[in-house]
Amino acid sequence: MSPHAAELTAILDPKRVLTEREHLLTYGFDGTAALQGEAGVVVFPQTTEEVAKIVRYAAKEKIPIVSRGSGTGLSGGSIPTAKAIVLCLVKMDRVLELDEKNLTIFAEAGTITQKITETADAAGLLYPPDPGSMKISTIGGNVAENSGGLRGLKYGITRDYIMGLEVVLASGEIVFLGNKCVKDVAGYSMKDVFVGSEGTLGIITKVLLKLVPKPASKKTLLATYATMDAAADTVSAIIAAKIIPCTMEFLDRITIKCVEDYAKIGLPLDAEAILFMETDGHPAVTGEQAKQMEEIARRCGAKAVQIAANAEEAAKLATARRSAFSALARVSPTTILEDATVPRSELTKMIRFIQDVGARHRLRIGTFGHMGDGNLHPTFLTDERNTEEMERVEIAMKEIFDYAIQLGGTITGEHGVGLAKKKFLPEAIGEASLSLLRQLKRTLDPDGILNPGKIFD
Repeated sequence: MSPHAAELTAILDPKRVLTEREHLLTYGFDGTAALQGEAGVVVFPQTTEEVAKIVRYAAKEKIPIVSRGSGTGLSGGSIPTAKAIVLCLVKMDRVLELDEKNLTIFAEAGTITQKITETADAAGLLYPPDPGSMKISTIGGNVAENSGGLRGLKYGITRDYIMGLEVVLASGEIVFLGNKCVKDVAGYSMKDVFVGSEGTLGIITKVLLKLVPKPASKKTLLATYATMDAAADTVSAIIAAKIIPCTMEFLDRITIKCVEDYAKIGLPLDAEAILFMETDGHPAVTGEQAKQMEEIARRCGAKAVQIAANAEEAAKLATARRSAFSALARVSPTTILEDATVPRSELTKMIRFIQDVGARHRLRIGTFGHMGDGNLHPTFLTDERNTEEMERVEIAMKEIFDYAIQLGGTITGEHGVGLAKKKFLPEAIGEASLSLLRQLKRTLDPDGILNPGKIFD
């Protein structure tokens, strides 16, 4: 049993303190393949005050503390350090307020993202960020990783919707950063420091989010291509026509086959690429834009373009993209989903390079992602028990990240750095920027107890 269990059960109901080894091993994983740890103890606070008490105890005893939600992260961000207190926030899952006058929603960090979306939708409002894990990921985790999603091209990412955060600092002090004001420039924008901080600077306990009016209509299209170049040309031409779709996603040939085997929705198995596109807004606008997008796609070489006739058909087409990861995960024992990101203009080069890397290193890599914003998901279908193959995967990953940086891109668009990518960070941001991150970490967490070893050593 953890030597800290007695003190923690004095803070929490003993039923919310786990010490059995099977639980400690279970909470040693997140969604990242081939990474694991073992917790020292797992605790489930239900209030911010309980979180603060746990952090104050950890600070006094210099115990590492790792916060987590549903554990869907893909960069090892919630893998615990040995003997760490794993602070799981899933029991803090209440929507506290929906403010229709100020277009905000206030929720605890453990609230499932889809619950946020559904609560807003019921009031005729929209919370735009829609990460692929939204049915299970928590809003606090989304903020900690600065998650993206399929609607990022038009609506932006999680950071763009954060109006305020309640945070427990490394000392156990509780602060609230931000407010409901659309304009607020008093002092440093401290809430932004914690967005994407991956639990290394403070523990996010409540989130105040901006909402927008729900679009009156949406049109969904699926275009099929014989070449990836033609799909990329379509994206460029649509943007050049001053149309900003809310969604513009692509699947490569390997992913198309896996999705069709999985979902059986009638995708063409001879296609090299498909584009899934959505436009939303006023009905007259979406209708006109859908026609323009269809014309542009055909002009750029699309073999076929399908426009969904109704919501049911649109949902069926959306399955092609939203099931991509699940479909690929069925193929091999280990699925490693990455998220190299490049400027939109460099997408074709990047996709070709990923295909070349797979061929040279004898690896099966399915690629899909957000073609509208340059965020690619090269997905390695492998087996972590095969040491020699995993060595080739590591070499291939480094080549992909190096090339993304060479093209003016970055090592992650939405998954975060965590453990998985920290060795690539110095090249991605430079030593001067890395030094600033370290200074900030030392200032806010001088004893280094919050999620140690993540982002950088």
